[in-house]
Amino acid sequence: MSIGEPLVSVEFEVFGKVQGVYFTKYCKEMSEGLNINGWVKNTKKGTIQGKLQGQRSNIEQMVVWLSNTGSPGCQIDHCELTNWQNLAKPDYKGFQIRF
Repeated sequence: MSIGEPLVSVEFEVFGKVQGVYFTKYCKEMSEGLNINGWVKNTKKGTIQGKLQGQRSNIEQMVVWLSNTGSPGCQIDHCELTNWQNLAKPDYKGFQIRF
């Protein structure tokens, strides 16, 4: 962890063809690779929701992935980001797929 780099938290929702393409699995793998804590889940309305917590630069990389790349076979329309916050320490330990 870089000294002085702010910890941030953000909630996200990804719209498009994002269910049935292992989006949550890839999201968990990407987040763990970037040392991001939080969670991800499928919603009843066909979107993917979650919360990310970590160093700002890592969160920004993850936001780019959520907005443009995603899992193989997905088609992302857009990604909405809400509730940006600065953190003293993460609220979550690790990254989980919620059901």
